[in-house]
Amino acid sequence: MLYSILIYGDEGHVAAWTAQEEQEVMGRHAELRRDLGAAGQLGPVMRLSPQGAKIVRRYKDRQQITDGPYAETKEQLMGIYVVDCPSMDDAIAATELLRFDSGVFEIRPLVTLELGTLRRIE
Repeated sequence: MLYSILIYGDEGHVAAWTAQEEQEVMGRHAELRRDLGAAGQLGPVMRLSPQGAKIVRRYKDRQQITDGPYAETKEQLMGIYVVDCPSMDDAIAATELLRFDSGVFEIRPLVTLELGTLRRIE
């Protein structure tokens, strides 16, 4: 089953990492990508840029575009993994290598949209 792992964190905190802290966290990311890739369980992996985002809000007859990202908290969506794991527990276990101070991981099963219907990807 495909799962998304959405990585949230405090961009300011991450930007303040020392070179050693950055190397440690990115090393764990590399380890996870290597392990999941070798098992044929790794899909797309992306890190979202904290600059240049736009937020589009649509109303009945108009839209509003503002700079983003914007959240009510310091935590921002920073990256996305797509993993093919046998269970939610296995997807949760993958986040152990992604951990960092202020890191929050949201895991969701993925579904596809086909002609207006939802189909779970198994």
